[in-house]
Amino acid sequence: QVQLVESGGGLVQPGGSLRLSCAASGSIFIMLNMGWYRQAPGKQRELVATITSGGTTNYTDSVKGRFTISRDNRKNTVSLQMNSLKPEDTAVYYCNAKCLRTMTDYWGQGTQVTVSS
Repeated sequence: QVQLVESGGGLVQPGGSLRLSCAASGSIFIMLNMGWYRQAPGKQRELVATITSGGTTNYTDSVKGRFTISRDNRKNTVSLQMNSLKPEDTAVYYCNAKCLRTMTDYWGQGTQVTVSS
C-alpha cells in the first residue's frame, strides 16, 4: 500500500558527499519514525539514523558529526546528507518508515553507496 522510493546513491571518493532521498507514496499518510539503515557485504543490516515525527534524531556512533537526517512531514520525505564519507560507509542503504494508519514498517528498495578511490 505504501511505497518508498529512494534516490541519490552512487560512487564517491573518500571525503566526498552524497545526499540520499526517500519519498513515500502520496501525502495523506502520517509517518511516525522514519530512518535509514545500511547493510555492507557479509554484515547484518544496521541502523544508521532515525528521526521522529517531531524531529528528534538519533545516529549510530560511527556517523555522528558526518551524517544528517531530515524529514518533510508535508511531503512525506526523509533525507540523509552524508559528508566526509569513508570507505567503511560502503553499503546498500535502505529507507524505512512506520505508517501511523497501519502501524506497519515499510522499506525502500535500497540504493548502493560506494566510497572508493
